[in-house]
Amino acid sequence: MGRTPTYDRGEVVRAARGVFWRTGYEGASLPELEEATGLARSSLYHAFGSKRGLYDAAVESYLDEIVRPRLVPLTRERVAPDAILDYLSGLADALRRSPVSASGCLLINSATGSLGDDAAVARVVTAYRAELRGALGRGVDAYLPGLPPARRGRLSDAVTGLVVSAFALTRVSPDEAVEGLETAAGLLCDARGAQAS
Repeated sequence: MGRTPTYDRGEVVRAARGVFWRTGYEGASLPELEEATGLARSSLYHAFGSKRGLYDAAVESYLDEIVRPRLVPLTRERVAPDAILDYLSGLADALRRSPVSASGCLLINSATGSLGDDAAVARVVTAYRAELRGALGRGVDAYLPGLPPARRGRLSDAVTGLVVSAFALTRVSPDEAVEGLETAAGLLCDARGAQAS
């Protein structure tokens, strides 16, 4: 019978997530993962099966602990009218002040990195984008209920595109990433202003 693990799986995954987020999958060396997690290579392989298994756990952790909490106001049964603007301004603030913003979005980085051709990663990124679009679409619907559904759909697509663009740009130009989010908010405010006149 094997020994009971004496480590906190969540803490190990979060530590590895930081390494993958900063360096990418390919750039994350096993010695660096060992140092960050405090586990020996054999323990990492025993717990996660492979470096890729650890990476997959880090991606799930990223979705559950970083992405989805920010989307909660947009996924509630009743979405507040200004929830979409709060999301965009909160994200802009996070990109301005967070040292993590220098690393961009873990999933967008995956899509453009060495794992971009991997079918499993493609499924996760596609599902992430759909989840994001669904949440943002609900926010647009709550903010602009009087607009025709097709127009709200186009605005939702545009806002989603600008958010994804911000996630990609924040690594190289945080200011432009924030400008993209401000543009998204401006599109929504302009649509509301046109609707009121």
